[in-house]
Amino acid sequence: MNLEHAETDEQIMVCFPVMKVLRPHLDESKFLAAVRRQQEQGYKLLFIESDGAVQSAAGYRIQDFLAWGKCLYIDDLITMPGNTRKGYGGQLLDWLIDCARREECDQVHLDSGYQRQDAHRLYLNKGFVLACHHFAIDLRGGK
Repeated sequence: MNLEHAETDEQIMVCFPVMKVLRPHLDESKFLAAVRRQQEQGYKLLFIESDGAVQSAAGYRIQDFLAWGKCLYIDDLITMPGNTRKGYGGQLLDWLIDCARREECDQVHLDSGYQRQDAHRLYLNKGFVLACHHFAIDLRGGK
């Protein structure tokens, strides 16, 4: 099992299948450019490779917020279907929490869809609490 940051184009693209599970709207032909744009804003893509394939991935960034102080925000966290409950997500979360401590962050935050109950159990077991509701408006006209 290998945990590393996706830095090369090839590493980013091997993360696409797992990221597509969490974000089904993603277009493979636009994925690399989208990740590169986000990287310019501080986004990092972490992944676990095992048995020759990416099993789990997490996108995150460290930013300062008036509400939370210095915060590691987890944009994305997903494990390939069929490989959940094998510890991949937990390993990523442990690494991210340790990273936040190393970077002297005040908090770690993430948003999660209501339907992701298995993920919620993991988050709660790692010490996360349900702290707020997240509201959104889609301005893309239903796309």
